[in-house]
Amino acid sequence: MQGFNFSFLWIILLAGALVLLSIVGNFFGLGLHRFPGEPRRYTLVGNSQQGRVALEQYGCGSCHRIPGVREAHGRVGPSLEGIDEQIYLAGLLANKPENLKRWIMEPQSIDPRTLMPDLNVSDADADDMVAFLYDQPRTAWQRVVREMKSMSSEKVP
Repeated sequence: MQGFNFSFLWIILLAGALVLLSIVGNFFGLGLHRFPGEPRRYTLVGNSQQGRVALEQYGCGSCHRIPGVREAHGRVGPSLEGIDEQIYLAGLLANKPENLKRWIMEPQSIDPRTLMPDLNVSDADADDMVAFLYDQPRTAWQRVVREMKSMSSEKVP
């Protein structure tokens, strides 16, 4: 082949190899290989239904989006949907019920710069909130069943 420069072919092959190595490195180095698996199951102390009520009473939905909680469409804080599948809470704490309870009760002691206010949540209410948040349904059908149960348990005036 006249006029074809084989050094150009080597440059293309080298660039492709570098891109491939970069992708593989990011895949393993950044933890992208951790596909969502089976959610962790914990023995929870609180009452999930009371937790939904407590989340409404403390106004958590003004900052957070919380499926199953009325008027919980806030955008200041993160969505609390599927919180049990997260690795960290507030970017600082290992995701465990006791850490979530501590964060709910005293966020400023964990991160003084957080925007999450200390609402003086009682110990029992915090247990109930944690139970609700960790007990969220996984599928659309589970969400429908849970919503129907919560509607039937509400007192009609």
